Amino acid sequence: MSGIMRSRVERRLEPHYARLFAYAVALSRDRDGAQDIFQECIARALDARSVPETEPAFRAWLFAILRNIWIDQSRLPRRRSDLEQEFVTDLVPAPVAPETVLVDAFSVRQAFTRLSTEHREILALVDISGFSYEEVAMMIAVPKGTVMSRVSRARRALASHLRDANVVELARHREGRK
Repeated sequence: MSGIMRSRVERRLEPHYARLFAYAVALSRDRDGAQDIFQECIARALDARSVPETEPAFRAWLFAILRNIWIDQSRLPRRRSDLEQEFVTDLVPAPVAPETVLVDAFSVRQAFTRLSTEHREILALVDISGFSYEEVAMMIAVPKGTVMSRVSRARRALASHLRDANVVELARHREGRK
């Protein structure tokens, strides 16, 4: 590209810098990575043999260049590894203290014992034993839809017990002992 042509493209690029960089950040979710993608996009645009004439086509062309660079970089083994780790991090919850797990397990067991017999039975079959709705329907001789609605009601009841009775005020608890 000639010097005149290059300076013309540079002037056309300037109004798009902020949006291109913002798009790079959105794609890469990393400012440093976005900077690399953005700079590569500008370099490719300046080195292009032909540039779209109309402004809408030029803008679309720029964003397509940036997106393609991001895709190419995502395919690199190092980058892919980073993306996979980020994906796994998003899926895996933050570490939980062992005491919290024990308290939660105790709370669920306690709430489970407060359920009606029908609710305990249906949750024991579906959620604890792992039987399918169809299998449970055959076992207790009711339609599958009945099993599904009973499971739903039992889970709501369990959640209600957990929500309502999970916290005991210490002052009130101590007063009851006197």
